[in-house]
Amino acid sequence: MKINLPETGQERIVIVGGGFAGLTLARKLAKSQYQVVLIDKNNYHQFQPLFYQVAMAGLEPSSIIFPYRKLFQHHKNVFIRMTEVNAVDLDKKQLQTPYGIVNYDHLILSMGVDTNFFGNQQIAKLAMPLKDVSEALLLRNKILEDYEKALVITDYEERQRYIDIVIVGGGPTGVEVAGALAEMKQFILPKDYPEMDISEIDIYLIQSGPRLLKGMSEEASEKALKFLQQLGVKVRLNTRVKDFDGDYAYMNDGTSIRTSKVIWAAGIKGNTIKGLPEESICRGNRLLVDDLHQVKGVENVYAIGDLAQMESEAYPHGHPQVAQVAIQQAKNLARNFKRKLKNKELKRFEYDNKGSMATIGRHRAVVDLPRFKFQGGFAWFVWMVVHLFAILGVKNKLFVFINWVWNYLTYDQSLRLILRAKTPPQVQASESKASSE
Repeated sequence: MKINLPETGQERIVIVGGGFAGLTLARKLAKSQYQVVLIDKNNYHQFQPLFYQVAMAGLEPSSIIFPYRKLFQHHKNVFIRMTEVNAVDLDKKQLQTPYGIVNYDHLILSMGVDTNFFGNQQIAKLAMPLKDVSEALLLRNKILEDYEKALVITDYEERQRYIDIVIVGGGPTGVEVAGALAEMKQFILPKDYPEMDISEIDIYLIQSGPRLLKGMSEEASEKALKFLQQLGVKVRLNTRVKDFDGDYAYMNDGTSIRTSKVIWAAGIKGNTIKGLPEESICRGNRLLVDDLHQVKGVENVYAIGDLAQMESEAYPHGHPQVAQVAIQQAKNLARNFKRKLKNKELKRFEYDNKGSMATIGRHRAVVDLPRFKFQGGFAWFVWMVVHLFAILGVKNKLFVFINWVWNYLTYDQSLRLILRAKTPPQVQASESKASSE
């Protein structure tokens, strides 16, 4: 059985994954002579850099997601299909999905990455990742629910389990989550929970390496550490969380922290699919590609974005897994597809490093640009402007801007809501029956 797609006689480019790389490629090819099929398990694009603000009740989820179909309403050569891809048959040039097969002439893999728990199943089961909007909402619910529980508990030790938080990973996500939680503790919780002793709340950031923000400069790393310490975050460097049982997080140095919440931002691994040759898959589950983005050893299959490992003299371990790399790779691949139609020479990819940045809270951010570096209030302003313009949709930009301005003026959002999906009674009964069997 085939998925319903029109046979137009055009060469078909199938893009799997609508993140920064996949969506940019689809948009650049939207007016081309190719038939473009974008496959994603969701019907919307997610702006990943602001997941943490949704989790901290700073933004509405709808402000950082945008429906694919709205983007491509006026492009007749682009088709959206919401499904998952189970495997690829390279010989037949077919993708296998739950709804049937999809034929392709050119296949682009841009499924991005998922959380890497490094084989620790216990941590994978209980820790909370932050890789999509649903996980951000789940984390928001958990934080707010635990504060509500803490109010009714009189035992000090038991209360610590609900109010103390451990964040694992000192990269941009971990640093930004820690800063946002510290500001919530300082400015929001005293107003929302006046009965609670805020001084009891401890926020821990655990980093296995000797410094934070490994991919940035030493200057940025040191300043980020200083900013977090000013906010009261307890940063532990050269420390690993080796286990978590839902009650305690256990460190490799023999210490433990009482907590019910471990936020995992410590590692990522590529989302690959069955059918690809093992020699194409390398460290971190990434796909080896050449400088034309083609997966090594496979014809007409390309990988871009976080999933792609393009090794060069400047980047012997591949490019950093950030949005700028994904966007630039997608633009280059789109140009090459257009050049193919004109029998022009293809352009090999060269990454133009525009810099990196991270925010730790109000007036606290670090920015590394190719020629100079700066931190503090101006860096914070630059971070906001860059991210605001990167968000899709005028309405989304406006809503995010209003939220940020309101939060800046009042330090008080009205988004601290515990929202749960209700399970229908028949589903509950079915699940109960299955568990008893």
